[in-house]
Amino acid sequence: MTPDLAFVDTLAPRPYALGRETLEGLGGTEQMVARLAGALAEGATVEVRQARRDVSIDERGVAFRPFDPALPAETFVVVNSRKVAVKLRRHHPDARILLWLHVFPGRHNRGMGAALRTAGIEVVCVSASHAAWLAAWLPGPRPPIGFVHNAIDDALRPDDTVPDRDRLLFASAPHKGLREVYAAFRDLHTRIPSLTLAVADPGYLPWNAGRPPEGVERLGRLGQDELHRRMRQALCLFYPQTEFAETFGLVIAEANALGCPALLHRGLGANDEVASDPEQLLDATDPDAIAARILAWRARRPDVATRPEFRHAAVVERWRRLLTPPRTGATPTETTGASPAR
Repeated sequence: MTPDLAFVDTLAPRPYALGRETLEGLGGTEQMVARLAGALAEGATVEVRQARRDVSIDERGVAFRPFDPALPAETFVVVNSRKVAVKLRRHHPDARILLWLHVFPGRHNRGMGAALRTAGIEVVCVSASHAAWLAAWLPGPRPPIGFVHNAIDDALRPDDTVPDRDRLLFASAPHKGLREVYAAFRDLHTRIPSLTLAVADPGYLPWNAGRPPEGVERLGRLGQDELHRRMRQALCLFYPQTEFAETFGLVIAEANALGCPALLHRGLGANDEVASDPEQLLDATDPDAIAARILAWRARRPDVATRPEFRHAAVVERWRRLLTPPRTGATPTETTGASPAR
């Protein structure tokens, strides 16, 4: 039987499924695929096809299969690979194909817009700023470009944990600006010696961020529950870096949902869109501004919460509307927002 929907992931470093243990050590993209597939399987036949998978399994209504471009589906959602999306069009001329883009394409992909438009493939970005950047970056003609935000768990809420005003947390892969974060913390630690910086690394990409400064504690890879506990305990998510633009920033949204503010560089990637309070944004190249903000938060940490449109239920509903057969000429979702600085 031809499934209603097939997610195609040819880039994940290993196979995964819905169980949390299969997702440990993988990035937010794989988490989003698994979470969305599981939700959409209620009322539809859904498969996840993976290039690294050798054995098929069925888990809670989702079929996880090895990738075979010849296998049909009514609708394909291809994760990040525009080449695979175009290849699928050659095999399935009548299927609906969407490219679910979680990254900023590199310069060698400037021609992808025309190829996707010719193949009749829609692009779904993960934030309004991501979609706006892509629309401005691609030369015409372009395919339809829209966005659906990434999702955070509906259950993530603040609790009665009292945060430690001396505890900062970095909880991203080290290539996401950790070297610059170390430099910012080194300066901050000379001003406020009681501060510590805990660094959690998901471990999916080895990266040399340089020698940690005094006051840094390396936590390594944490399970999701432990990471969320650390977020609740921290004064803030400490992310003053200008080098890596997030297309969404799941860790920022999750921290805010738990009541933990994030110190972010203004205008970078999706920071302004995902931060629930503009007080979290500043010029991360200004050590005095960073110190002033941390001192203010040590006296009174701001009350933050996540944006309701990031909640899992809202995101799943938006995907359901998106995957309803579109009117001729319709775009996947309206593109709004300013282009992110990079």
